[in-house]
Amino acid sequence: MAHNLSIEFFPPQTPEGAAKLRTTTERLAVLKPDFFSVTYGAGGSTQERTFATVREISAAGYQAAPHLSCIGSTHEKIRAILDDFTATGVKRIVALRGDLPSGTGDPGEFRYANELVEFIRAETGDRFLIEVAAYPEWHPQARSPEDDLQAFERKVKAGANSAITQYFYNADAYFRFVEAVQRRGIDIPVVPGIMPIASFTKLARFSDSCGAEIPRWMRKRFEALGDDATSIRALGLELVTGLCQQLLDGGAPGLHFYSMNQADLTLEIAGRLGLPK
Repeated sequence: MAHNLSIEFFPPQTPEGAAKLRTTTERLAVLKPDFFSVTYGAGGSTQERTFATVREISAAGYQAAPHLSCIGSTHEKIRAILDDFTATGVKRIVALRGDLPSGTGDPGEFRYANELVEFIRAETGDRFLIEVAAYPEWHPQARSPEDDLQAFERKVKAGANSAITQYFYNADAYFRFVEAVQRRGIDIPVVPGIMPIASFTKLARFSDSCGAEIPRWMRKRFEALGDDATSIRALGLELVTGLCQQLLDGGAPGLHFYSMNQADLTLEIAGRLGLPK
């Protein structure tokens, strides 16, 4: 069975970073991903760099899916961005609420991602495929799992085509989430987000800040390796490949790799999984 495959980048900050990302894109293109997504900083802080990266990926002949977050923005500003996307040939958008840059209190004319999805549909009809975020272990700011499911349902009803999850390392959390949304009559594809593990200390720090759960048994296995980078990389590959296989065997519609602008680990995991089929 063919699986959807997509890969995420963040916009590079320097000309060297941009040159490196070009090479990374070419290397990852052998996996024939459906699209490369490009993140968007808090309050649109990386807007120009995000657009430049999207234009470059599109010009190289690949599908680029820009992230678009709405918090702190206005209808007028989002309308101009959508026009820009249309002119660039963008066919898919990852629509997010996003975070306000620290120190600014004005949420702008959008408060939630479902309002952004609704606005994109009202302005552009079916011109774009719209991806939204899903949180198998619940959004860190959600008051309860039920609240989080309701927020997800609102995004789907507003017109989302499919969803990409926050990364996780517990397959059961994903399957439970998918069952919960299906019970609500939601049948859009929910693609699991996969974070390859290059450095466990960095991953642990990042996970603590974004609310992604690292199972205790997994922390213990990595901590036992100390600073042995080769063993950490090998264990990371083994665990993440096993997770991906479990997800695909269990019916996940595909995989979305958070590449951190690196090619090696994603290529290695995909190769071990025999992707692309």
